[in-house]
Amino acid sequence: MSEFGDLKVSDALIVPAWELSEAFIRASGPGGQNVNKVSTAVQLTWHAEASSLPTDVKARFLKLFSSRLTSDGRLILESGAHRSQLLNRQDVRKRLAAMILKASVKPKRRIATKPTQGSVRRRIAAKKRRGEVKSLRGSVDRGEE
Repeated sequence: MSEFGDLKVSDALIVPAWELSEAFIRASGPGGQNVNKVSTAVQLTWHAEASSLPTDVKARFLKLFSSRLTSDGRLILESGAHRSQLLNRQDVRKRLAAMILKASVKPKRRIATKPTQGSVRRRIAAKKRRGEVKSLRGSVDRGEE
């Protein structure tokens, strides 16, 4: 297997090479003549919805990164930070692997908690005291003169 075959995210998660599509484009921004002549930037396309990831990981990935997907469920990542295709390919694959790894972590189940009776009593007592203070701010009744 070459360095740019299957993308190994973890021991259990591997994205097959046939799911990934890479295109080399010209990098944007400053860089002199090199940037105008050489296509060193990499554009990686991966169809997340049709991938072979486990169902739960895929669902979490789609939920986490839905804003970064195209309308047909493709993720497009670009890297043009380096001057060589090799480094840009490594960079973009590393970023995709990090995104998939983040989606593979199951979120902790939230355990609903209740406030203690003492804290509820203290809160209600504080609200009553505050209400009494505010009620004393009313208009002054002067009586008859």
